[in-house]
Amino acid sequence: LAFKVKTLHNLLLFLVSFSAGALLGDAFLHLLPEIVEDVGFTLIVSLSLLFGMFLFFILEKFIHWNHCHHPVTKEHPHAFAVTNLVGDGFHNLLDGLIIGAGYLVNIPVGIATTLAVIFHEIPQEIGDFGVLVHGGFSKVKALMYNFLSALLAVFGVIVALLLGGIGSFNSYLVPFAAGSFIYIATADLIPEIHKETKISISGLQVLGFVLGVLVMVLLLRI
Repeated sequence: LAFKVKTLHNLLLFLVSFSAGALLGDAFLHLLPEIVEDVGFTLIVSLSLLFGMFLFFILEKFIHWNHCHHPVTKEHPHAFAVTNLVGDGFHNLLDGLIIGAGYLVNIPVGIATTLAVIFHEIPQEIGDFGVLVHGGFSKVKALMYNFLSALLAVFGVIVALLLGGIGSFNSYLVPFAAGSFIYIATADLIPEIHKETKISISGLQVLGFVLGVLVMVLLLRI
């Protein structure tokens, strides 16, 4: 709320690139190597990874299917804003499960996964706030509902930790987390990065992407 629109736009350009690198770095440097070392590259691991990608694909389809084209009024706030809030809540729940799964593997993987989620959620939540305001919510209500939606991530962490003692739970959830990160980075974030074609901005985006990966590399030293 404090940033000027142009400053916020430039910051988001960097953050989206940074989060794309962090998500892919966490998936390929932390999550997948850990689970493959633990259980091998089994059919379950492959299917769980694909399911993570598929579920987020369906989640986005759900949001787009429910897009409303009626004008926004006080009596008729955009149904898309409400649907986006529901989708974001489910997404946050899954993020919580993913973070919990990371800590069940070990502390460094948990830290890396938490950071990858945070880096991704900053630009996403700013975007979600804009969707809610555009959809007819006041700024105060938009912030409040976004906060309530975010609390589902805490619930997801608790559920993951409670389920952690159940057999091969991690062999499903860890590759699922990797698949979801790969989908978000490649299907959502990278296409946004490609919308900017100016050389100076593109250079900043490349730098952000590389730094995102480097953060995950440095966390391997923990």
